Amino acid sequence: MDQQEEEASVSVSVSVPSSLPPEEEEEEEEQEEEEDDMGAVKMALGPQVPLKDLLHLHKGEEEEQEDESLRRWKEQLLGPDALHTTNLLALALGAETVEPEVTILNLTILAPGRPDLVLPIPFVPDDKGHAFALKDGTAYSFRFSFTVSNNIVSGLKYSHTVWKTRVKVENQKVMLGTFSPQQEPYTYKAEEDSTPSGIFARGSYSARLKFVDDDGKVYLDMKYSFEIRKDWPA
Repeated sequence: MDQQEEEASVSVSVSVPSSLPPEEEEEEEEQEEEEDDMGAVKMALGPQVPLKDLLHLHKGEEEEQEDESLRRWKEQLLGPDALHTTNLLALALGAETVEPEVTILNLTILAPGRPDLVLPIPFVPDDKGHAFALKDGTAYSFRFSFTVSNNIVSGLKYSHTVWKTRVKVENQKVMLGTFSPQQEPYTYKAEEDSTPSGIFARGSYSARLKFVDDDGKVYLDMKYSFEIRKDWPA
C-alpha cells in the first residue's frame, strides 16, 4: 500500500502544471534564452586584453593618425613641389630637425641702357681682384636669385656692408621674408639706387654680403671687391 501511494505521488508531482500564468512563463523562457545567448557571446570574445595593454594600443593608433595628419598638413604647407624639394620621409617620421637649405644662385646688376650683368655666386674676380665695375653717378639696381629646399625657411634676410679705404660707407639690412621649398628659384629685386659721383668716389671698394634666417643659420657669407670708374668697362 505504501508503494502504490508513493507511485501515485510521483506521477502527480510530474504532471503538476506550472503555477505561473502563460505570459510570465514565456517571459521567463525568453530571459533564459537571452542569458544563454549572452553566455555564447561571452565565450566568443576570446582571450581578454589587460587594460594597460589596451590603452597603450589605443594610444598607438591615435599617434599614427596624428602623424598622418601632421604629414599631410606639412605636405600642404610646403607647397606642390614638396615631393621633389622636401625630405618628406624624415618629416613623416617626426624628424623635426630637418633643416632648410637656401642656395644663393646669382646676383644681377641692372642699369638703364646696359645689358644685364649676371654674376654667378661665388663671384669670379678679374685681374685686379674686382668682381665687377660700375660707372660713377649712374642709376642701378640689383636682383638676387635663390632656391629653397628641404623645409620652410623663416625670416630670411641679407645684410650688405661696403667700405672704402677702411671707412664704412654703406650698411644695409633687408628682410626678405619666409619661403617654402619649390623647384623654381625665387627672385628679389632691390630698389633703384645710384653710385656716388666725382673723383673722390671713384676707386676700389670692399664689401661683405651675408644671408641669414631667424634661427641664425648662415647661408652665404661672402667678401668681395668692386670698382667705381669714370666710364663703364668695355
